[in-house]
Amino acid sequence: MEARYYDKLKDEKVQCRLCPHLCVISEGYKGICKVRHNKNGILNALNYESFSAINFDPIEKKPLYHFFPGKDILSFGAIGCNFHCACCQNYEISQADASTFPRTIKMTTSEAIKMALSHINNIGIAFTYNEPTIWFEQMIDIAIKSKEAGLKNVVVSNGYINPNPLNELIEYIDAFNIDLKSFNPEKHKRFTGGELSNVLSSLAQIVKEGRHLEVTFLVVPGINDNFEEFQSMTDWIATNLGKETPFHISRYFPRFKMTTNATSSALINQLTNIAIKKLDFVYNGNIAATDFQNTICPNCSQLIIAREGYHITQKNYGSQGECNFCGHKILKV
Repeated sequence: MEARYYDKLKDEKVQCRLCPHLCVISEGYKGICKVRHNKNGILNALNYESFSAINFDPIEKKPLYHFFPGKDILSFGAIGCNFHCACCQNYEISQADASTFPRTIKMTTSEAIKMALSHINNIGIAFTYNEPTIWFEQMIDIAIKSKEAGLKNVVVSNGYINPNPLNELIEYIDAFNIDLKSFNPEKHKRFTGGELSNVLSSLAQIVKEGRHLEVTFLVVPGINDNFEEFQSMTDWIATNLGKETPFHISRYFPRFKMTTNATSSALINQLTNIAIKKLDFVYNGNIAATDFQNTICPNCSQLIIAREGYHITQKNYGSQGECNFCGHKILKV
């Protein structure tokens, strides 16, 4: 499948323009993501119609807590990533090479839509597990057909995509969860290989276009747990994205190349106490049950949703996502 968003250069080289890496790729080689391959001066998407994982998940698992709570979503994963985080939880697929990955699942766009429509509690399709934006050609094809079928589309991403392809993608996507890795530009570059400024631009672009957005922050001890940087991040989110943006503070566990001990509950609590000073909706992830899994109305302080893990045990909201006690709009339903 010929890739989108690239330029042909001299000597059969190409420059990919999908993400800010702007890889210049010689004939026979791949970009940083390991899935966009130059063959005879044509950039090909090696991951088209190649899936690594397919599951019906609770929407809360994405995590999306304010977007059709209690519903399921058909989740598709592919291969590759344009970041190389040392603690990646899905490194088996995100850091894989499309040419050598041993267990791809072949599925057409029509088959994907048919599967999504087969499950009664399913609201749509999520592009997730690895970095979905490097699966751009497949995402667009599925997302267009999904919308035509009356389904919702969700992207779970690192946000490292250029403005033009993101603008095209946004037209068909209803909700995003973006994983913000660090708020220190140097640490972000060292940890992920990508520039923080590009991720922040994507977040602002998503909000400007009126799409539902939730932000996740994985706390990695010694990497991104500086309190002052975290305070600056929550200030930026409140000012630029809105204080009503759901913010998920997630606990790290040793994976891939990192052996640092798991994030302590005490550190999660300290960061949560900083975040709630600026943001209306702060949640804790990958941690034993806390009050910060529930949704509380910021207007009247009543319990709107009680959760145990990914399951809703109590809900007090109306058909338009409004608080049953004061009418404040909270959820997209």
